[in-house]
Amino acid sequence: QVQLVESGGGLVQAGGSLRLSCAASGRIFSINTMGWYRQAPGKQRDLVATITSGRSNYADSVKGRFTISRDNAKNMVYLQMNSLKPEDTAVYYCNVDQWAMNYWGKGTLVTVSS
Repeated sequence: QVQLVESGGGLVQAGGSLRLSCAASGRIFSINTMGWYRQAPGKQRDLVATITSGRSNYADSVKGRFTISRDNAKNMVYLQMNSLKPEDTAVYYCNVDQWAMNYWGKGTLVTVSS
């Protein structure tokens, strides 16, 4: 089992920045993809960004504003969020893929006020 704990969420004004962190622990052998997803109230959970072997992928809605990074030595993944918009308000979930098994954190709430 892999445990994921997110941190860094909070309340920020539109145009502001936040940095989310996710720490992975437990039975970690070879994590493939690490990523962030988000779920706004009443909506489905959507991909925000993923990173695999240094290659990153972003949802169109966050391109140019968000940056995903990972520290393999620390089993951490980060999401730097700049120029935040009210529509970025959601619970942000960390996700990792190891040996075709998906693991999820419990999420961290990001609220962007207008």
